[in-house]
Amino acid sequence: MEIITSTANPKIKNIKRLDKASERKEQGLFVAEGLREVVLAARAGYEIESLFICEELLQPSSDYPLQECHVAHFEYLISKPVYESVAYRDSTEGIIATIKIKQKSLSELQLPAHALMLVIEGVEKPGNLGAMLRTADAAGADAVVVCDPRCDIYNPNVIRSSIGTVFTNTVVVCESKEAITWLKQQKIKTFAAELSAEKFHYEQNYLQATAFVMGTESKGLSSEWMNAADERIKIPMLGEIDSMNVSVSAGILLYEAVRQRKTDLLK
Repeated sequence: MEIITSTANPKIKNIKRLDKASERKEQGLFVAEGLREVVLAARAGYEIESLFICEELLQPSSDYPLQECHVAHFEYLISKPVYESVAYRDSTEGIIATIKIKQKSLSELQLPAHALMLVIEGVEKPGNLGAMLRTADAAGADAVVVCDPRCDIYNPNVIRSSIGTVFTNTVVVCESKEAITWLKQQKIKTFAAELSAEKFHYEQNYLQATAFVMGTESKGLSSEWMNAADERIKIPMLGEIDSMNVSVSAGILLYEAVRQRKTDLLK
């Protein structure tokens, strides 16, 4: 196992380059940091190209055993200064990996009859996307469709803010037009979150195959989605402002569906 002690090492420099979306796209690689995140990627069938371990900082976990990380090509031991030069967080158990990007299409989705989905249009902020992925995982959503994103799902900040649920969720990235056509073909009812809708979210039935469609905080959903949606719904706003964080809104909608579908399980 090679030992790296210099921040000038080409492999270390490449980790830093992968901060850029253009480099991730060109190389077909992204970076995951932290034992939980790397193990979750491995469990989801992602191919780990290279693994970088700082033994001084490595914190074993029975929930996320390092042994689950099967490395396709290279393993390296790196010094603490080298690790700190590329790590985003202080408490990530001394492990960083470069991992091959996986692309999944709508046609590959295998969903249950009463699927629960989250559709996200034009997401700009990695933190919001990561938070929505965490919520989708917690609510047991069957798929997350990210349409026309302005940040890619393998952005380091998405992986970090999602605490690895970018891997535990089934995520598809596509254009809105493709998603709209596919959802209609699959007879999945779409509910567009919209501030001026006539019905509140709790007035609808989500026992059938359901997709909640969320827009950006600044502009909301595009007219393309508003016209295509089967229903428009709103969340009660009882304060002075008429804006709510999009990840919070997604959580409210998903958990209303969970409440309707799984009341007995939640007692």
